[in-house]
Amino acid sequence: MTKPRYFTLGLLALDVITTFVVLGLASHLRGVGFPTISFGAPAVTLIAATYLIQGYKTQTDMLSLDYASQHSIAVVAAMLTTLLLTYAIAPAGYELVPQSSRSVIILTFVVLLPLTVSYRRLIYLRRLAREGARSVVFLGDQASAQAFRGECERMGMRQPIIVAASRAESTAPFSSTATDTRRPFAAVLADIENGRLLVEAIVVRETSLELRSDVSRQLVRLYFAGVPTFTLELFHQVYWQKIPIYRINQTWLFQEGFEIAREPVFERLKRIGDIGLALVGLLVAAPLIALGGAAIYLNDRGPIFFSQIRIGKNYRPFRLLKLRTMRVAPEDGALYTQADDPRITRVGRFLRSSRLDELPQLWNVLRGDMSLIGPRAEWDRLVQNYEREIPCYHFRHLVKPGITGWAQVNYPYGGNLEDTVRKLEYDLYYIRHFSFLLDATIILKTIHTMLFGKGR
Repeated sequence: MTKPRYFTLGLLALDVITTFVVLGLASHLRGVGFPTISFGAPAVTLIAATYLIQGYKTQTDMLSLDYASQHSIAVVAAMLTTLLLTYAIAPAGYELVPQSSRSVIILTFVVLLPLTVSYRRLIYLRRLAREGARSVVFLGDQASAQAFRGECERMGMRQPIIVAASRAESTAPFSSTATDTRRPFAAVLADIENGRLLVEAIVVRETSLELRSDVSRQLVRLYFAGVPTFTLELFHQVYWQKIPIYRINQTWLFQEGFEIAREPVFERLKRIGDIGLALVGLLVAAPLIALGGAAIYLNDRGPIFFSQIRIGKNYRPFRLLKLRTMRVAPEDGALYTQADDPRITRVGRFLRSSRLDELPQLWNVLRGDMSLIGPRAEWDRLVQNYEREIPCYHFRHLVKPGITGWAQVNYPYGGNLEDTVRKLEYDLYYIRHFSFLLDATIILKTIHTMLFGKGR
């Protein structure tokens, strides 16, 4: 098995070497001499941006179009950051020829973009070919196994799923497919130990019942031999960056900690960032908001803005502001907006697809009702329903809602209760792993979502 750390270190080394070689050649061609500090800036920014889009993880599907587009955005972001850093930290006495040095940095990243994507695809393909079809082994009861298989299919996992059952369950009837077999615990683990079965990971469903001592010993031996072994909850977090709703109960929040979500220093720093970025955003967005407002008024002579009561941090209600995209109608209509909703105006359809209708929410951020990043701010009427139907839905109100968030960039618009449960799993992951790094990841993914028009 290719160890994840070797995969990561290999890509890191390739990125550094490729960046230095390409930058050196570009500098030579343009006749510009870069100091060491400037030489290091492109590599550092490229690595940081690639890390944010999970470009060093073995679990990332580097063959997908989604990854290629996210990688492109990350490289552009690294280029812009490098341009800023190079001019800000250039040492005294360094003779900088602005036009030439700028062109060197741009040329470097233009070349790096196809190169870094290409060798990632080649390495990923080679890894798949060398390792073959590695299976994911699930240890648990029949109901949990069915749910796990369905989740793997929904998340697009390619690996075959092998369900390892207890002795009692291994003889029970079970619906098998080409990618789903059901065998006893001990037999499956023995095949892994003897090298007859190659596995991507072993997933153990949490249970109040203890594993048999022989099974437990086998799992320990495999774990120390380097076989990735996860609880089902941890597998959700590592592979899919979400927390499964089945693990949530009224005491879960206290058991897991969430210290940073309640840390005043972190909260104040985030608030300072929100204010600064919201001010800049409003100044930049003012012409777009004005043009959008004019188009809305000319379309049907109705109000430009749409406002609605939403629920914020600690259940605090506030009035959210957006550009109006639907015909004026009483709020006692449909609770969800559908894909081809007839209430959406012609102008509104464009505003929604481009996300321009969200820009007035920067005012809500400036007021302190919202943050730039956080769970989606939900309508108070919907929140009442969700509180009744979804266990522990109220945990998402631990932090301020955001214009964009982890659920928004990982799951499409929620049009029913099941979608809301799925999005809650991502919201809980965000609250659990609250950090500036995760916020930066969300920003890059949001740019990707906006450019490629995903969701609505």
